[in-house]
Amino acid sequence: MARGIEIREAHFPGRAPIDAYGNGGFRFADMSHRGSILCLPSGIHGWNMQDGDLLTVDSLERVLSDASGIEFLLVGTGVEMRPIPAEVKAALRASGISSDPMSTGAAVRTFNIMLSESRAVAAALIAV
Repeated sequence: MARGIEIREAHFPGRAPIDAYGNGGFRFADMSHRGSILCLPSGIHGWNMQDGDLLTVDSLERVLSDASGIEFLLVGTGVEMRPIPAEVKAALRASGISSDPMSTGAAVRTFNIMLSESRAVAAALIAV
């Protein structure tokens, strides 16, 4: 019996700096991922967001459920910096997470620096 391609949720179980970004994806830990990602203490997860999508509390559910190891969330909002909606900022703050929106490129660079300093940082990065 032939089996089709098995599609699994994208997940890298560990923390790793982002080596490259662009062309609709990211490279990290000698791997590449097409699409947006969440870089959390539990690992790097695929994230179903695209440039221009509205950031919502639901879209950050995985961040909020993994909040115990996160003090700071960098939000890479795509090509251009866009503000984080007030209800999203409030939900993050209620979980003890400070958040800062910036372009995805700036978020990648800042994430890598904070990760190298062993800070309790996470990143929500929309692919560009």
